[in-house]
Amino acid sequence: MARGWESKAVEGQVQEFQSKEDRQNKKQLSQAQVETRRQTQVLLLARARVEKQLQSNQDPRYREQLIRALADLDAQLADLSGDTK
Repeated sequence: MARGWESKAVEGQVQEFQSKEDRQNKKQLSQAQVETRRQTQVLLLARARVEKQLQSNQDPRYREQLIRALADLDAQLADLSGDTK
């Protein structure tokens, strides 16, 4: 009885591994797609940081600099999204 249970457990593990492998093969992205996603995430984090600084700062010169930085980040994000389409 114990052997039957063990073999079923092993069979289940093998099937689970094969199904995971099949899903990974379907979801694999090219190196360029992975790099584009990474760059997009970095730019989005930088944009969020600049927005937070913009909200909390009152110095007009610094705010102008932050607005320019925000516009630059938006342009970079637009370039990345244009490359993927």
